[in-house]
Amino acid sequence: MRVRLAPTSDNFVSGIMDRIFTRISTLISGLAGQPLAFLLALTVVVVWGVTGPLFKFSDTWQLVINTGTTIVTFLMVFLIQNSQNRDAAAMQAKLDELIRAVEQARGQFIGIEHLTDAEIERIREAIELEEIEIENGKSATISETVENLLRRR
Repeated sequence: MRVRLAPTSDNFVSGIMDRIFTRISTLISGLAGQPLAFLLALTVVVVWGVTGPLFKFSDTWQLVINTGTTIVTFLMVFLIQNSQNRDAAAMQAKLDELIRAVEQARGQFIGIEHLTDAEIERIREAIELEEIEIENGKSATISETVENLLRRR
């Protein structure tokens, strides 16, 4: 089941732009990840290399591949980042829903992706210690440490 939020008048144009960009970036990312795209890129490079002697390895000949690859790389960075951002946000929403659904899960973990790297690392280390202590039968103090770290956010 997909959840769709109704656009407001303030973000209507922005919403349309987001949907258009999302569709285009999804399409291009999907195509760029196919073996055919790699073969096409390889063919371009081979043709460029083979034509080197024909153009006497001139500066213009070199500029063609340099400019082309720079433009493609520049645009692909934004498309890849957009795809990763959407994937990460969707994954986080799914994980948050699982935390809400599992009774034994600690609800304080919802939203920890907004903490700093150092804060997340301290929580991760405390959880690992908690697991070791549980195995050794000493879970109370470590469990309290994890709870305290989660409360600080």
